[in-house]
Amino acid sequence: MGNTLTIEPVTRIEGHGKVTIHLDENGNVTESHFHIQEFRGFEKFCEGRMVWEMPVITTRICGICPVSHHLAAAKACDDLLGVEIPPAAKKLRELMHMSQMIHSHALHFFYLAAPDLLFGPDASPEQRNVIGILNANPDLGKKAIRLRQIGQASIEKVGGRSIHPVSAIPGGMSKPLSHEDRYIMLKEMDEALELAKLALGVAKEVNDKYRDLIPRFASFKTKYMGLVRDGALELYDGILRIKDENGNLMEEFEPKDYLNHIAERTEDWTYLKFPYHKKSGWPAGVYRVAPLGRLNVADRISTPLADAELKEFKQLGGGQPVQDSLYYHYARIIELLYAVERAKELLLDDDIVSREVRVSAARRAGEGVGVIEAPRGTLIHHYQADDMGKLEKVNIIVSTAHNYASMDRAVNEVARLVLKNEKVEEPLLNQVEMAIRCYDPCLSCATHQIGKMPLEIQIVKHNGEIAGTIRRGK
Repeated sequence: MGNTLTIEPVTRIEGHGKVTIHLDENGNVTESHFHIQEFRGFEKFCEGRMVWEMPVITTRICGICPVSHHLAAAKACDDLLGVEIPPAAKKLRELMHMSQMIHSHALHFFYLAAPDLLFGPDASPEQRNVIGILNANPDLGKKAIRLRQIGQASIEKVGGRSIHPVSAIPGGMSKPLSHEDRYIMLKEMDEALELAKLALGVAKEVNDKYRDLIPRFASFKTKYMGLVRDGALELYDGILRIKDENGNLMEEFEPKDYLNHIAERTEDWTYLKFPYHKKSGWPAGVYRVAPLGRLNVADRISTPLADAELKEFKQLGGGQPVQDSLYYHYARIIELLYAVERAKELLLDDDIVSREVRVSAARRAGEGVGVIEAPRGTLIHHYQADDMGKLEKVNIIVSTAHNYASMDRAVNEVARLVLKNEKVEEPLLNQVEMAIRCYDPCLSCATHQIGKMPLEIQIVKHNGEIAGTIRRGK
């Protein structure tokens, strides 16, 4: 087998982590863990900064979902400074957020997940990438790129930049949307709607192709959490809802009260924390977020096409929550469809080009919480500042952290399923990675380590000897 196997280049994991798989004397899996090993210090070095700097500083946490941090920070600043932003500003922020959902969900589905699903986990690594999709199906590949491009261009029009936007400020937005940009975006959203329908068709083909594998591949019961508004799916603003493993409503609470309902646990083998439902305790309180979690807690979707798909999605659970990890991809595309529909609704509202987009915000001592549904799940920003506006404490619970316990469990279950008798082959290890990719983790958000993006899987014998290592990246 050899001591070390190296596979390059870095492929479809955003960030840096390690999987350890422990084997018994017969070479079968006894225990596996998904490790996030780099130090997370973003909260600490934000202390001492001025609160109004946070919407710009925190976008640097991530280059894939900077809009989420930008808006969560702006909402926390509004709350801390006690301001109510104008209706047009709220609509512009939501429009920017929908644009990011389009960009991010298209990116993950077509660039990161689809190569496994379209070609199969046993396909060669050279084929399992977006270039492989372009070679095998140029029309589909180009349409996937175009869908992401529409989302990215829309972010730039509303946010001022396509990456690390700057327009959301305490008190609203720094600039209105021009009539010209509104017109362009409306035309592009019509195009995006057709592309989202195409993506939905691909997702359903995948569901059918893997219908025998899906129930066996990291399928387990957890609780679920997400924002809702009047019971409907909500991505920008609402109340947090938690449902239990059987779909029963457990709690609904205002995001600012999250500390009364969510606790965090630490383990000595990883730097990332494990959030859980406080009243249920650990580990019974483990819950899932992101598309699967959001659709499981929502009763309906406010836009017609996505709502029809939600009804079809819920039938997969037979009256229970949909538990199978591979259905994250289907749920993600339903949200993509909703984001396009909702973006078009916002653009058709004449208030979207109002010039009344900000109110004054005076510095003061206070505490503020901003919560938003990022593409990868519920994102929480919590700030405390003195009377000069200087930050004394920052707490950020990133989306990936909420799903960490479930990703760890998914890795273990898939490793047990596919690895037998010390047989270590790249296609089998790729299935372990597929379990992680279901959750679309952003490990850069979780750890904030710049410049290193390896994924390492170790096979460890029962006596502690490392039987093999496979590493992506350096």
